[in-house]
Amino acid sequence: MRDADFFRRWMMAAAAVVEREADRLTELDSPIGDADHGSNLRRGFTAVRAALEAETPAAPGAVLQLAGRTLISTVGGASGPLYGTLLRRTGKELGEATEVSDGELRAALYAGVGAVAQLGGAAPGDKTMLDALVPGVAALSTSYRAAADAAENGAEATVPMQARKGRASYLGERSIGHQDPGATSSALLLGALADTADPVS
Repeated sequence: MRDADFFRRWMMAAAAVVEREADRLTELDSPIGDADHGSNLRRGFTAVRAALEAETPAAPGAVLQLAGRTLISTVGGASGPLYGTLLRRTGKELGEATEVSDGELRAALYAGVGAVAQLGGAAPGDKTMLDALVPGVAALSTSYRAAADAAENGAEATVPMQARKGRASYLGERSIGHQDPGATSSALLLGALADTADPVS
């Protein structure tokens, strides 16, 4: 079973990896976006870290809802609403339970990913964060590490795709040959979850 402290550590691990990879995310965003994905997420997750240091929610769902609200209020562009929706919906699905099972987390994440798809009007294959999230969450039934690997592979698989949603879709065929920054940051989020659940020795 996973308690609120586990989810707090996941969000802190996500903040740390976003801080570390922010420049790479912005680099990926430069040719096909607004060149601000890394800086936006860094600002958002820095605020999430501060919020979780100021508050200590007692339930896993409350941790994720606080993180989601914070991202929506601090991150510009599409990233804030999309990541905020992912975490808020996942947290809402978990409810007020003080401990949740891995199966309950997986089901909640499915709901969160569905909410992202609905908000963005996107599907796997559109060269968006869903190309990492959908296979990643599906692989959670195997293990957290399998989920992280599947998300990473999903992000890498966006390179030959032509973007059909988001800012990159305006570029048409010129979006081909670039890895999607949103899929990349989504893979980082699931990688942080795997590192929290199953620390690499």
